Amino acid sequence: MDKVMVTAGALYAIVLLRAGGTFALGWLTGAGARRSRFAGRISSAKFRRAELAIQRWGAPVVAVSFLTVGFQTAANFLAGSMRMPLPRYLVALFVGGAAWALIYATAGLGVLEVLGRLFAERTALGAGAVALLVAAVCGVVVYRRRRAALSTSGTGTEES
Repeated sequence: MDKVMVTAGALYAIVLLRAGGTFALGWLTGAGARRSRFAGRISSAKFRRAELAIQRWGAPVVAVSFLTVGFQTAANFLAGSMRMPLPRYLVALFVGGAAWALIYATAGLGVLEVLGRLFAERTALGAGAVALLVAAVCGVVVYRRRRAALSTSGTGTEES
């Protein structure tokens, strides 16, 4: 249990720094945009309504975003750029970050323990599982690159 708590504490510190930094970067980007040539576009009534909605209701979205993969960075950046009040953001950050840290600490340590036992007891099986995982990742990368190459060559943007 101590191992889980230490890991969760370290992950919690990491997520607070990472997500808080993303929020601050969003805040600075939003402030810069409000002073740029885009200021007219982002001061429209529609944009202002969206900004007010995020300021008021965005905290639950930020907290839940920590339970997703790939959305939490966008949610934190958007919360910053849309000027979510800091006290609301911090509550969402502390709650969502704690959930994220606990999930990754327990599940992550469990996976590492299983892999450690697999390699210790059945090295060939462990090596085979890693090789299969690497092959699957390589296959996905090759598939996506070929698909992207075919889609760009079919649009006529390629030089002759």
